[in-house]
Formats: sequence, C-alpha cells, structure tokens
Amino acid sequence: QVQLVESGGGLVQAGGSLRLSCAVSGRTFSTYVMGWFRQAPGKEREFVAAIAWAGGREYYADSVKGRFTISRDNAKNTVYLQMHSLKPEDTGVYYCTARPTTTYIYWGQGTQVTVSS
Repeated sequence: QVQLVESGGGLVQAGGSLRLSCAVSGRTFSTYVMGWFRQAPGKEREFVAAIAWAGGREYYADSVKGRFTISRDNAKNTVYLQMHSLKPEDTGVYYCTARPTTTYIYWGQGTQVTVSS
C-alpha cells in the first residue's frame, strides 16, 4: 500500500508561482511512475505531468509544457510540481498519484490551486 499526501496549494495571482509537494509513504518500488493530475470544477480529471520514481524522462501535458516542472527527491520520498506563469485555467484540485505498472491506482486527497486573474 502507498500513501500520498499533497501540500502547497493556495491562492495566487496570474503570472505567479507555486510549488506542490507530495509526501510518499508505504511500499514503493523503483519501477513506479509518479504523476500529477488536476480537476477543474465541472471538468474531468486530466493529466498534468509524470516522472519515473527511478528518474529519467519527464512527461507533460501540452498545456503546461515550459511552465511546470515535475521532480522527485528519493531521499525525502517526495515528489514536487513546480508551477510558474500560472494562468486562471490552471485552477483546480491537484492530485498526486502513483502507478506500479500501467494504471494509476494510488491517489492523494488533493490540494486546491486557485489562480486569480
């Protein structure tokens, strides 16, 4: 079992920055892929970014490329999402997630990000 706890959300003006953190505990393996998803009011949950726990390639949604950076600190068992140049359309609940193989099966409770115009 894997537990994920997000933090770092809040209210920020357009153009501002935030860094989200995801504390990971429980049984994890180097083969896991860690990801961030978000869900805006009235919309479906969408992929934001992902990174292999063992390191390597990063993946981003087109809407956040060049503005968001995903990273992980294995020593701290933490995954981060650094967000710059935030836009009102980035508003939503951000979820940390993990997938052992092909499906994201572990999810955090989410943290709210609100970007004002």
